[in-house]
Amino acid sequence: MRISVIGVGYLGAVHAAAMAELGHDVIGLDVDAARVVSLQAGRAPFHEPDFEEILQRGLEAGRLRFTTDYAELADAEVHFLGLGTPQRADGFGADLTYLEAAVTSLAGVIATRGGAPTLVVGKSTVPAGTARTLAGRLAHLPGTDLMWNPEFLREGFAVKDTLTPDRLVYGVAEPGAASADAQVALLDAVYAPLLAAGTPRLVMGLETAELVKVSANAFLATKISFINAIAEICEALGGDVTEVAAAIGMDDRIGRKFLRAGVGFGGGCLPKDIRAFIASAEDAGVGEALGFLREVDAVNQRRRQRVVELAREMLGDLRGRRITVLGAAFKPDSDDVRDSPALEVTARLMSAGAHVTVTDPAALANAARRVPGLHGEPDTDAALAGAELVVLLTEWREYRDFDPVRTRARVAAPRMIDGRTVLDPVAWRDAGWELRSLGRGEVPSADEAPAAEPVGASGQVPIAGR
Repeated sequence: MRISVIGVGYLGAVHAAAMAELGHDVIGLDVDAARVVSLQAGRAPFHEPDFEEILQRGLEAGRLRFTTDYAELADAEVHFLGLGTPQRADGFGADLTYLEAAVTSLAGVIATRGGAPTLVVGKSTVPAGTARTLAGRLAHLPGTDLMWNPEFLREGFAVKDTLTPDRLVYGVAEPGAASADAQVALLDAVYAPLLAAGTPRLVMGLETAELVKVSANAFLATKISFINAIAEICEALGGDVTEVAAAIGMDDRIGRKFLRAGVGFGGGCLPKDIRAFIASAEDAGVGEALGFLREVDAVNQRRRQRVVELAREMLGDLRGRRITVLGAAFKPDSDDVRDSPALEVTARLMSAGAHVTVTDPAALANAARRVPGLHGEPDTDAALAGAELVVLLTEWREYRDFDPVRTRARVAAPRMIDGRTVLDPVAWRDAGWELRSLGRGEVPSADEAPAAEPVGASGQVPIAGR
C-alpha cells in the first residue's frame, strides 16, 4: 500500500520504517529539513536499538523515502499522523498546534485526489474528543475518513513494539456502521502481517480509543509513583522497598512490572500525558475523578529532590564537591532527555554548587543542549576519576554491571547513591562503599546477613501460619 507518515520524530520515524519493513511504499514528511536529510541518508537522528537497520533496509529497497513537501503525499491511500502533542506553556493541557497544522495542510493534498478513498489515521496521544474535531475538518472531502490508532511503543523497544505489538486499537466514528467496516478493512490491509501473526485487534469509538492510550499511561505512572510513595514510608520507618515490591509483585493482580522504586519517571510521554489527562478531565467537569494524578505527579517530583537530600546527608555542604552522575537520558537505551530525572537532579546539584560530571552512552549531546554549562564526559573511567560521590540515575546495563572493587579504584571516595535500586547493596558495601538507595535502610554485609530461610520441596519458603 501507499502510505504517508506525517511527523517523523521519534514515533513517526519508527512507524514509517516499520511500515516499509512490512512491505509498504512509505513516504515520511516533516517540516524539520535537517531531520529529513538525516533520515533520507539512513542516519538515525536519535538513539533507538534496531531502528537504523530497518531505516536503511527500507531506503535500500526503495520502499521508504522522506520529504518536506506535502504535495508529494498525494498518491498515499493512508496517512498516519505522528505529530508531537507537548504540554502547553500556559498550563497542563496538550498543545495540539502541530497536529492541527498538519491536518490543515493534509486536507489541501487530499482535495487533489478527486474523491479517491483516503484514510487518515491518528497515532498521537491526544485528549478525548480531539479525533472527532479533526474528523470534522476533513468532512468536506469526499471519500476521506479518519480513524484513531494510538501507539503503545516503549523507547528502547520501539521497533519491537511496532512490529510485534501486544494489541492494535482502532477508533472509529461509528462502531458497527458499514462505513466503519470499510475503514477497518483498509487499516487491516496495512497491518495484515501483524494480524496474521495473531495480534489482537480492538475496534471502538474514537473517544474510547483516545482514552485507552491516556489511561494506560496514567496507570503506569500511578504504579511507579505508588512504589515510590512506599519508598518514602520505608525510609521513614526502616523498611526495604525492594523487598516490599518483590512480595507484592507475586500477587498476579498486581504484577512485578513497574514496581522498582527509584528517582521516578520522565521522558516525553508519561509526565505531560498525565497532566494533559488532568486538564482534559477538568475541562469536562470531572476533574475530581483524576485528582489523584496530581499526587502521582508530586510523588514523582519529590523523588528527584530526595536524591539531592541524600547527597547532602553524605557530603554535607555540596559547594565545591566533585560528584559524578551516571546517566543523562530519562531511561536506558535512549538518548531522550525530555523531563529526565537524571538531568533535573544534575541541575539541582549544580545549583547547590557541586562540580558535577555527567556521563551517558548516548545522551550527552542532547543533555548539553538542555542544561547550560553541563560538564559531560563520554569516557566512564574519566568521568569517575576524582569523584567524591557517584550518583546512578539512568540504569544503563554497563552501570548495572559495574564491578564495585574495580570502580572503587577509580574514585576519590567510595560513596554511591543508587537512584534506581539496581545495585547489589551487600556486594557494594563489602567492597568498601557507602551506599544509599531510595527506599532502603542499612543493609548488613554478607557475614552479618541472617541465614536464608529453609526451602521446602515445593521450592517455596515456609511461612508461619500458613
